[in-house]
Amino acid sequence: MAFPAATPPKVTQVDPDEGPLDIMLPLRSAGSLENPYPIYDLLRTVRPALPIPMPENAGSSAWLLTRYDDVHLVLSDRRFSADRMNSPLIRNNLDRLPDFLRQSAEGLRNLLTLDPPDHTRIRKLVNKAFTPKRIEALRGHIESITENLLDDLKSNRSFDLIHEVAEPLPAVVIAELLGVPARDHRQFRNWSSALIQALGSPDAKHRKAATEAGQHLFAYLSKIIEERRKEPRDDLISAMLEAQEEKDALTDLELLATSNLLLIAGHETTTHLIGNGVLNLLREPSAWERLCREPQMMNSAVEELLRFDGPVQATLRVAREDVEISEKVIPKGALVVASIGAANRDPAIFEDPGRLCLDRHPNPHLGFGFSTHFCLGAPLARLETEVVLRALTQRFPHLSLADENPKYRENPILRGLTKLELNP
Repeated sequence: MAFPAATPPKVTQVDPDEGPLDIMLPLRSAGSLENPYPIYDLLRTVRPALPIPMPENAGSSAWLLTRYDDVHLVLSDRRFSADRMNSPLIRNNLDRLPDFLRQSAEGLRNLLTLDPPDHTRIRKLVNKAFTPKRIEALRGHIESITENLLDDLKSNRSFDLIHEVAEPLPAVVIAELLGVPARDHRQFRNWSSALIQALGSPDAKHRKAATEAGQHLFAYLSKIIEERRKEPRDDLISAMLEAQEEKDALTDLELLATSNLLLIAGHETTTHLIGNGVLNLLREPSAWERLCREPQMMNSAVEELLRFDGPVQATLRVAREDVEISEKVIPKGALVVASIGAANRDPAIFEDPGRLCLDRHPNPHLGFGFSTHFCLGAPLARLETEVVLRALTQRFPHLSLADENPKYRENPILRGLTKLELNP
């Protein structure tokens, strides 16, 4: 896809009566979902702090940041809040926002949208139920699930990695961790997919489906929580309920919101990490062949796949005060879209950032965020992706793409494929 060498996207005013606010407009219109990186490169060079078009009566501004240092600053500096309600743009336009953003702003807030001290209190309690040691203990079980999924594939035929491996594996694992019975795993996957499909999407049908899925999911989780309160088991919800007995415990609403977050973050992001990763490895056959020959590079390969084309492309913050960034003043109350995808391709930090380098070192990517809000589920995502890649390289060393141009979901925030057809 070609872009003019030095012409940033035109910033125009938006008619307030034209419908829902599209805060992700620059990411959606900027470079087709198939390849947003050329426009990231352009913006980083000529407009690294880009004002996002908003109605004149929106109440505050919105900005898109694409430089690594700027995104790193926003993710780590207390002058920026994760609580969307600190932005007048959010408070004054709740009825025009996508459901996922409105819900997180209005009440069902979770670790992603809380600041210290509430964030610190909740994360400390959840960490007790989600430790790296507990996750590593799952390795054998995750390997078994992966092998069973691959065993189900018919030999000598192409298969869809997304629907046959990358979706069911993390969905089953996180459902089991939460204590969801096996008979309900598929329904859980359906609800999760509907919620993610609406994330960042202006499509009314997606928003309606997500609202309905969210209602069913919250009711279901509430029921599970009540069952575990009466009869605790060896699962995350029971562990979080046990933590409720301690000082500064989780409220029931926080427990529900945290369970929902673990489901979404523990399922969809890993699905897309696996799908995007395998696609990019196979687009550079030498990289796939090297990983097959040198499995000891598996961990560094996962980190590079997170940097090169990670699932989480952006996150939101709100300026608590006026802050100067890239020679622009981000005013107090402004909503900031921190482009993680762009930051991870910044040549000021990464040598030859458009090249997939499996043994890249150092690799300070921001694929899991940074600082206070560093991804709680990072150990699980890394483990699941490593297990799948290891199994695929061992079973299918000659794996290839059946479709050179697979379709991406219409979601500029959570980047992932609808399907990925492969030849064994």
